[in-house]
Amino acid sequence: MIKGIIFDLDGTLLDSMGMWFDIDRRFLKECGVADPPESISWKVKQMTIETAAEYLVREFGLSMTPEQVIRRIGELVREEYLHNIPLKKGAAELLRFLDEKGIPYGVATATYKELAEAALKRCGVYDRLRFLLTDREYPNGKGFPDIFLGAAELLGAEPAEVLVAEDSIHCVETANNAGFVTAAVYDEASAAEWDKMKAAASYSFTELGEMRALFEDMDNE
Repeated sequence: MIKGIIFDLDGTLLDSMGMWFDIDRRFLKECGVADPPESISWKVKQMTIETAAEYLVREFGLSMTPEQVIRRIGELVREEYLHNIPLKKGAAELLRFLDEKGIPYGVATATYKELAEAALKRCGVYDRLRFLLTDREYPNGKGFPDIFLGAAELLGAEPAEVLVAEDSIHCVETANNAGFVTAAVYDEASAAEWDKMKAAASYSFTELGEMRALFEDMDNE
């Protein structure tokens, strides 16, 4: 029996991953680079923030310091979280269903807490969360189970009674190894991992609304 849910944010509850993989091209166009390569975000996401900024300055001959690059990209990202990024398809309906069923849930994310909170408040779901946990509380990130175990404690449940919903294979694997029930949630940005995610997770859903069936089936057991 599932007694609570831990949702990832980006790519699971929020339809934000496309923004993350477009933000560097938007920034470069703003700087006068007419046709930034499609692969640029994939490339810089493998670097630290500082190294990525230095690379962009050097590769595209930007008349900015790396510090200015970091600051401006941060401003663009903040604008998206504050004003534009929506919930993923089916998320609002699923959360209403969980509220009706009395199933508690919260969010565990690597996104900056202020941005996550702002987006969730704008989308009208923040006050319904049992918790919002980030790297601020758990700096080891989701490569370690600490954040999931802390969330389970806040839900008042054991890992085996908690569903972790994620759109990333390494997060699913971390939760699996810690004894959680896991749900792979499809996102276009992680499509290349989808088959591995489906094989690794306890359940898989191509959109969030499908998760309702899991709890409806439990009612019938």
